[in-house]
Amino acid sequence: MKAPAVNRELEELSILFELSQKINISNDLQDILNTILDILSRKMGMTRGTVTLLKPYTDDLVIEAAHGLSYDAKQRGHYKLGEGITGKVAASGKPMVISNINDEPRFLNKTKTRSDLDKKNISFICVPIKVGKETIGALSVDKLFQKDISLDEDLRLLTIISSLLGQAVKIHRAINEERDKLRAEAEKLRSQLSEKFNFTNIIGNSSQMHDVYVQIHQASKGNASILIRGESGTGKELVAHAIHYNSIRSAKPFVKVNCAAIPAELIEAELFGHEKGAFTGAYQQKKGKFELAHSGTIFLDEVGDLSMPTQVKLLRVLQEKEFERVGGVETIKTNFRLISATNKNLETMVKDGVFREDLYYRLNVFSIFLPPLRDRRTDILLLAEHFLKTYAEENNKKINRISTPAIDMMMTYHWPGNVRELENCIERAVLVCDGETIHGHHLPPSLQTSTQREQTEDISFEEKVATYEKDLIIDALKATRGNISKTAEMLHTTVRIVGYKMKQYNIDYKNYR
Repeated sequence: MKAPAVNRELEELSILFELSQKINISNDLQDILNTILDILSRKMGMTRGTVTLLKPYTDDLVIEAAHGLSYDAKQRGHYKLGEGITGKVAASGKPMVISNINDEPRFLNKTKTRSDLDKKNISFICVPIKVGKETIGALSVDKLFQKDISLDEDLRLLTIISSLLGQAVKIHRAINEERDKLRAEAEKLRSQLSEKFNFTNIIGNSSQMHDVYVQIHQASKGNASILIRGESGTGKELVAHAIHYNSIRSAKPFVKVNCAAIPAELIEAELFGHEKGAFTGAYQQKKGKFELAHSGTIFLDEVGDLSMPTQVKLLRVLQEKEFERVGGVETIKTNFRLISATNKNLETMVKDGVFREDLYYRLNVFSIFLPPLRDRRTDILLLAEHFLKTYAEENNKKINRISTPAIDMMMTYHWPGNVRELENCIERAVLVCDGETIHGHHLPPSLQTSTQREQTEDISFEEKVATYEKDLIIDALKATRGNISKTAEMLHTTVRIVGYKMKQYNIDYKNYR
C-alpha cells in the first residue's frame, strides 16, 4: 500500500526539480510557461492546460501559454475578474476543483475546445498564481474524469507549481521593468547628447561662425570623411559632436581618440585592438576603437601626431574598411564614419615628408576651419556671458554681469588659448568673485597687460576713484535698463547724487534703455 504513495512523491519531486532547473536557467517567461505545461502533460496526465495572467492595471485576464489549444482558442480565452471559474479563482485568490465540468454551470468553455461528449469525461483544477499576497493570474488543467479518485494530491502539487510560476513571473517583470528603465534612460541620454551637441547650441554669432554652421549642416548629411582644422581650444571636438549627433548615425556610438595623448608604441593597439598574449601586458583580448565605432563615428583628435607606421595602417582601414587586431590573423570588417581634427599644418608636413600625402587626401574630403577667438571678437562677450551663467549656477553664486572695464580687458586680450582659455578665465573669475559683478581684478593676471598696468600706475588717486564711480554707475544703468531710481537703489544712494555724478561723468541714461 505504501509503494504507490512513495512513487507519487518521487514523481512530484522529479516534476518540481525539472521545473526549478528550467526557471533557474531561462530568462524567457514564455519558454518557462510552455515547459511547465509540457511537464504537466507528460507526468500528470493533463489533457489541456492554460496559464492565464492579469494584464497590469486592468481587470482583464488573458491566456499567456496553453497546451492542447489552437491559436484561435487561445485568442478566445479572455476573462474578466470574477467571470467563470478562472475569473473567480483570480478574483478570490482561492483554488477550485471541478470533478466533472459537465455538472458545473459556472464553467464557460470560452475557448470552445471541449465538446459535449468531452465535458462528461473532464475534471478541471484551477489554482491562483500569486506574487506575495497579490493574485496575478491562474493555472488551470483538464484531466480525464475518474470516479472515486480524489484530486487533492493534484491540487496540492499544482499549488506548489503555481508558487514557482509566480516567482518566475515576478522575476520576468522585474527584468522587463529594469530593461525598459535602462532603454528609457539611454534614450533620454541620447536625446540630451543630441541637444547638447546640436550645432545651434555652439556659441557664436560672428560671420565666421555662421560659415561654420553652414558647413556643419552640410557635413551632417553624408558619410564623407571630415577634417576639422583650427588652433588648440577653438572647439574642434564640439564641432565633431555636433556633426555626429545631427547625422543618420546619431543613435550609434561616437568614439573619441586623442592621438597625441597615447604613446606611439600603444596607439596601434588602441585603434585596432589586440589579441591575448600579443605583447607583454596583453592579458586578454581587447577590441580597438575602430571596432567599437562600428555603425557609428570615430573621432581622431590631433591626427597630425600619428607616426608614419600608424598612418599606413590607418590608410588601409580608410580604403578597405577592414583591419586585424595586433597579434591576430582574423580580418575584421567595420563600417564607420571618420572625423579627424588637427591644429597642425598638414600641407607643410606632407612637403616635409612626415605625413603621408595619400592619407592627407583621404582625411581631407570635407574640411571645416574654426577661426581663432581673436578673429571673432564679437563672440567674446556672448561666450563670456554663457560661461558666467554656467559656472555661477555650478558654484551656487548670484553673479549676473561683467563690468565694462572687465569687458574691455577681455576684448583687447589676444587669447592664445582661444575659447578654452576664455572659459577657464571666467571659471576662475566666478570662484574669486564675492559680489554680483565680475570686475577687472577678478580676471587672471595674464589679462592684466603691461600697458594697462602702466596706465593705471600713471593716473592719480582722484582719477582712479572717478573711473571706479563711473564704472559702477554704468553697470547699474545697464542692469536697470537706464532707470535712475532703480540705479540709485542698487547703489544704495539717492537719485540726486546719481544725477549729479551722471552729469559730472557725462553719462546719458538714455543710452542704456
